[in-house]
Amino acid sequence: MQRKIIHIDMDAFFASIEQRDFPHLRGKPVAVGGSRERGVVAAASYEARKFGVRSAMPSALAYRKCPQIIFTKSRFNVYREVSFQIRKIFFEYTDLVEPLSLDEAYLDVTENKKGISSAIQIAKEIRAKINDTLNLTASAGVSYNKFLAKTASDINKPDGLSVILPEEATAFLEQLPIERFYGIGSVTAEKMKKLGIYKGKDLKEWPISHLNDNFGKTGKFYYHIVRGIDNRKVKPHRERKSIGAERTFSKDIANVEKMKSHLINVADILWQRIIKGNKRGKTLTVKIKQHDFETHTKSKTFLKSIVSKEFLVEEAIYLLEALNPQSLNIRLLGISVSNLSEIDEDDDIDNSTHQLELW
Repeated sequence: MQRKIIHIDMDAFFASIEQRDFPHLRGKPVAVGGSRERGVVAAASYEARKFGVRSAMPSALAYRKCPQIIFTKSRFNVYREVSFQIRKIFFEYTDLVEPLSLDEAYLDVTENKKGISSAIQIAKEIRAKINDTLNLTASAGVSYNKFLAKTASDINKPDGLSVILPEEATAFLEQLPIERFYGIGSVTAEKMKKLGIYKGKDLKEWPISHLNDNFGKTGKFYYHIVRGIDNRKVKPHRERKSIGAERTFSKDIANVEKMKSHLINVADILWQRIIKGNKRGKTLTVKIKQHDFETHTKSKTFLKSIVSKEFLVEEAIYLLEALNPQSLNIRLLGISVSNLSEIDEDDDIDNSTHQLELW
C-alpha cells in the first residue's frame, strides 16, 4: 500500500507565539532570544526575515540588518505547551506521529482514526484546527513519502498547503532547483552547481558511483531522492541521542587555520539545529576524517549543558587542536553534542563556570 504522509511545519513558531500573545508585536520585525548587543536569534518573524534576519544569527548582526527589530525573551515553557497542544490535534487522526522539533512533525495517515481517505483533507482539517484553537498558522506538505512531504511543506510558506501526487513527482523533482531539495544544504548545493548540477534533472544524470565518489555515503541518498524514492517509515516517540553537523571537502585541507575557519561554519549550522530542536547537551565531540578515511574523534563532557554558541566554538577549536590536525590531511570536519536535555528558558547563557567532568 502506498503511504500517505503529511509534514506539518509551524510558521515562525516562537516568533508567532510572541506576536499572538503580545498585540504590540504584531506586524513588527521580532527576534526571539538575544539582545541588541549580544546573544543569538532563536527565531525571527516573517517581518524580520524580509531584512535577512534568520535563526542562529548573532543578535548584533540582526540589529545591523534591521535596526527596528524588537528582541524578546524566549519562553520555552510556553512553546513546549503549545507544541503539546498541537500534537494532541495530530493524535486525533493518527498515532504515527514523528516529531522533528517543537514546531514540525511527520504524520502517517495511510490508515487513520477517522477513516478519511484523503490525506489532503486531513491536512486541511489539522491546519484549520491549529488556527481556530491556537490562533497560529501552519504549513503542510502532502505526498507518498517523508522526503517529498517535507519538500512540499516548504513550497508555499507561510500558511500554505502543497501536494505532490505520485504521478507528479518525476516532473516536479526534475525541475526543482537543487538548493530546494531537503537534505541538500547551501554548501553542498554550491558544490553541486560547480559540477553542473543546478536542478533535479541534472542530478538525475549522475550514476550512483559518481555521486558516491563526490559526496561519500550521502551520494546514495541523493541518487534515490531525485527519483522520489524514500522508504523511511514515520517513527513515533523518536528520541534523539545527539545533534551534529559536518562538512566534507572536495579537496583535502592541511592548513590548521583553514580547518578552524570551516569548523566555525559547521558550528553555526549545529547551533541552528540545537535551537530548532529545543535541546542542549553536556558532551561535545569533534570528528575529523583523513584523506584515507581514517576517523579520529575527541570529546569533552561538562558539568553544565552548553548554552552559548561562543562557548561551543571555543571548546570545539580546543578539541580540534588536541587532535594534532597539523600533521593530517583532512577531508571531513564534524561537531556534535550529546547527553541531551531540553532547553530551559531560565538557562544561564554564561558558560564561564563550566568545568571538565570527563574525557
